[in-house]
Amino acid sequence: MASGSKKVIYAALIGNGLIAITKFAASVITGSSAMLSEGIHSSVDTGNQLLLLLGLKRAKKPADERFPYGHGKEVYFWSFIVAIMIFGVGAGISIYEGIHSVMDPHPIQNPMTNYVVLGLAMIFEAFAWYFAWKEFQKAKGERSYYEAVRKEKDPTTFVVLFEDTAAMLGLIVAFLGIWIGQITGNLLMDGIASIVIGIILAVTAAWLAYETKSLLIGESASKEIVNGISEMAESTDSIRSVNETLTMHVGPNYVLLNLSVDFQNNLDAEHIEKAISNLTKMIKEKYPSIKRVFIEAEKSKSASE
Repeated sequence: MASGSKKVIYAALIGNGLIAITKFAASVITGSSAMLSEGIHSSVDTGNQLLLLLGLKRAKKPADERFPYGHGKEVYFWSFIVAIMIFGVGAGISIYEGIHSVMDPHPIQNPMTNYVVLGLAMIFEAFAWYFAWKEFQKAKGERSYYEAVRKEKDPTTFVVLFEDTAAMLGLIVAFLGIWIGQITGNLLMDGIASIVIGIILAVTAAWLAYETKSLLIGESASKEIVNGISEMAESTDSIRSVNETLTMHVGPNYVLLNLSVDFQNNLDAEHIEKAISNLTKMIKEKYPSIKRVFIEAEKSKSASE
């Protein structure tokens, strides 16, 4: 999944970089506020791809004394920074520029230049969106789209898709704003389009921040995995009952497991150690994402009562 995520990010990086340069050139030629907002949008997206690549690279750093469980959460941190960048820079400047244009409207020069640039940008963006969509479909599996986003532990799979979707919507809004302004003669439409683009970016940023927040704090593994581990432990002859099954993602493919169980009373230390070793091996074989397992021997509440 990491290699697939990188391909998506590289595709978006190249596409957004080229599009940003073209949009800024068009905004200078035509004086369009919506086109300037789109240029800022693409520039922010380009920077975001670099941040995601940085997160993927730093997440691969091995565990050390200071970070005994590795650096997997770097991906979550930089994904959260991406959301802040989209909101603070992309949405903030677009809305500001739009309000400024509405308060001081001016006619767009050479509108055909904008149409050509927006048309080319839509083509480039469509390719980047397609790559992101294909990767998201692989991660989605049989789940619904909403469930796939909520339960996906690798944020890069949906961060890039959200960005590209917002970019396509922004291009459509910019095109409509310039076109409606041209045919109606309403100079406010260009600025209004810029504000709408900013709102789209703000909504996208808020949703991304919401989705990455739980991962950054320490989200548990899926219910299927947690229930599967509990059932596996309870079916073991040496265990009477399972008290707690606690899991936490410390990276997209790195889960920490803390399992509290009540062993059979007739077991000595040697048999308990062997049972723990066997159960740990079984869990890791069935769920490869679980890298560290801690099993605690504790009496169940019912037994202690």
